[in-house]
Amino acid sequence: MSSVLFSPIQLGALRLANRIVVSPMCQYSADQGCASDWHIVHLGQMAQSGAGLLLIEATAVEDIGRISPGCLGLYSDANESALARVLEAVRKAGDVPIGVQLSHSGRKGSSAAPWNGGALLDLAQGGWDTVAPSALPHADGERAPAEIDSAGLVRIREAFVDSARRAARLGLQAVELHVAHGYLLHQFLSPLSNRRGDAYGGSPRNRMRYPLEVFDAMRQALPQHIALGVRVSAVDWVDGGLDLEQTAAFAQELRARGCAWLDVSSGGVSPRQRIAIGPGYQVHLAQALREAAGMPTMAVGLITQPQQAEDIVREGRADMVALARAMLWDPRWPWHAAAALGAKVHAPRPYWRSEPAEARGVFVDARLGMR
Repeated sequence: MSSVLFSPIQLGALRLANRIVVSPMCQYSADQGCASDWHIVHLGQMAQSGAGLLLIEATAVEDIGRISPGCLGLYSDANESALARVLEAVRKAGDVPIGVQLSHSGRKGSSAAPWNGGALLDLAQGGWDTVAPSALPHADGERAPAEIDSAGLVRIREAFVDSARRAARLGLQAVELHVAHGYLLHQFLSPLSNRRGDAYGGSPRNRMRYPLEVFDAMRQALPQHIALGVRVSAVDWVDGGLDLEQTAAFAQELRARGCAWLDVSSGGVSPRQRIAIGPGYQVHLAQALREAAGMPTMAVGLITQPQQAEDIVREGRADMVALARAMLWDPRWPWHAAAALGAKVHAPRPYWRSEPAEARGVFVDARLGMR
């Protein structure tokens, strides 16, 4: 039986060779938002992996939208130039389609890198004042963000549009809008972080209004050949927080607007969340939203084994799997999955001689579709 995981899929105008996606993974290794040599090495490895799509890490649309001082940005000419240099090198390493996840951290910005504790940075430590839908801190004891006023809403929406246009100039083939993990657009969706009294707060329809406005503005700014998808946190895992019914309604609105895929994660908006973590613990959320919205979905979260990934897509629980930590641990995960599942995978010619005897014939040429 042929592998479904290694069958092609169409996302808007973008065709992927297989259903494995390199998930956006923050590297905390940029300088004033500018990609560094680290990104050449990191993304170069991922580009050689044989995955169907490579998504660049959460990339801020303005300087205060970075999660940490080391986070990537695409809000200045310097940022764009630095990422162009990285992409020029990475594209020589592999032919995988490359996209970028555009994000604004909101009240979760101005944070230390994870290996430095991840806590909110004081201004004296190089931090900055953050913004959010409401002046509510993410965690007890943190300084509160400023509530975004009407001018700020316009500024941030236009920042997403400007970054999307920069992504198009860079020749990126896909853009993912980050509406998950407790960052700004998720903060608008969740009743835990959005207590506004205007048209952008209150009811679920009002809370989804601003993320939808941002999506619409980006879709209009991007050429049609660039696929635009969305990552969501399907549930907040906190009583009274965002739930699956509300996220399904949001997903249906996205589908009507031409969203090419839904990348389904969860949590992140509150330190009070309680998540029972285990293999594939978020897959049921991807399945529920796939059924509710009728659009291609990516499942994420502790998907580590080839047969596990194959079963998820074969059984219709999701259309793709997006891998993060598994790819960091094993940047050749798609090669090994193809060998385990009796499939073929794209690999650069200089590596063809690496096939062990039991996997002979697993590689194909990305350009020619043959060896």
